[in-house]
Amino acid sequence: MANYDYIVIGGGSGGVATARRAAEYGAKVLLIEAQRLGGTCVNVGCVPKKLMWYAANIAHTLDTARHYGFGIHGHDFDWKRLKHDRDAYIRRLNDIYVTMLDKAGVTLVRGFARFVDSHTVAVDGQHYSAPHIVITTGGQPVLPAIPGAELGISSDGFFELEHQPQQVVVVGAGYIAVELAGVLRGLGSEVILVVRRDQAMRSLDALLRDELMTHLRDSGIHIVTHTQIAHVSLNPQGRLDISTTPDGVNLTADTLLWAIGRRANTDQLNLAAAGVNCETSGVIPVDEWQNTNISGIYAIGDIIGHHELTPVAIAAGRKLAARLFNQQSQSRLDYDNVPTVIFSHPPIGTVGLTEAQAREQYPDIKTYTTRFTALYHALSEHKPKTAMKLVCAGSEERVVGCHIIGEGADEMLQGFAVAIKMGACKNDFDDTVAIHPTSAEELVTLR
Repeated sequence: MANYDYIVIGGGSGGVATARRAAEYGAKVLLIEAQRLGGTCVNVGCVPKKLMWYAANIAHTLDTARHYGFGIHGHDFDWKRLKHDRDAYIRRLNDIYVTMLDKAGVTLVRGFARFVDSHTVAVDGQHYSAPHIVITTGGQPVLPAIPGAELGISSDGFFELEHQPQQVVVVGAGYIAVELAGVLRGLGSEVILVVRRDQAMRSLDALLRDELMTHLRDSGIHIVTHTQIAHVSLNPQGRLDISTTPDGVNLTADTLLWAIGRRANTDQLNLAAAGVNCETSGVIPVDEWQNTNISGIYAIGDIIGHHELTPVAIAAGRKLAARLFNQQSQSRLDYDNVPTVIFSHPPIGTVGLTEAQAREQYPDIKTYTTRFTALYHALSEHKPKTAMKLVCAGSEERVVGCHIIGEGADEMLQGFAVAIKMGACKNDFDDTVAIHPTSAEELVTLR
């Protein structure tokens, strides 16, 4: 049996981050991963998704160029070349992760880990032991239990597409559904978005939800609300016939993309052997210190069931390593005011409480909103709106929520998130001199 100070199960962003940081603090670290390093984010998530988002943005820019005097009359788009170059970039990142672990002194073992007991795991018959084991195995897309569901693809399958589909039905109302629907539409596909209730991204502030639905429809995406898929079949022409419920509307598409949620990758870990509690969804409950119910076993990232964001997994992993191996006994991630971006078209940035959440928590709430055409679109025929909201609490008007949809929202939010994390009030925003002409200046001139 090989002995270590720290065993990390899973080589995604959170696993690599906690392994490297622990090794930096002097721990003898083993990382176990069967597939490509980098996890969902690097391989079938954030990174390749953002590259595809950039491609769709470029398409939008080309369409806008004529309004700025450029004589661009149509353009060719090569999906296959984009996929080839994107995949080559991801392979380079995989290799970089291997190099980073090697330089940090982390031992990498390829294979699937299964618990033998609370301090021991087995990989291909070899046993490894450590007083501290962290589970960071991420999640995987789920498909519905309906006839023909397997004829569709998941978000993972989106990145395997060799050719651009011409007609796509995207099912889902969350980040992945909205983002991939926007990418496909931006690159020229016909897109139908099927959502179970009345709106997409229902967890967002109402202002963002409403504006997002307007942007999606204005982009040419057909949205079918209050609908679920009942049955999928392949027709004689090789296309998909998709029937829905409750009204039985039939849809036809080249590609059906399921984006209805993800499940934690914990079912193969043999958690029972270690006594670790696990919910039926696969989620491992943890406390605020990332502790499971078993001393010496921890969990970070998507498998804990909330804040399923790459930077969150990285931050939690680094904090955990500092607590375990660098004598920082109070080191833990504060999950309040975590900023996030939805890479829709245009992007959405949000941090803190929605207006509805704030009204549940505070007796005195005041909001400030604006809706305007960004200068970038001043010369174009189509003038999508940018919208912003600050949610303020108490007599001091502490900013407890900031919500933006529009060009540049993804980049401008980070700085405002710092201010909100520090407890900034509305008068702090007001006292900040605006940068003109920008969309961001609207947040410090709201009245």
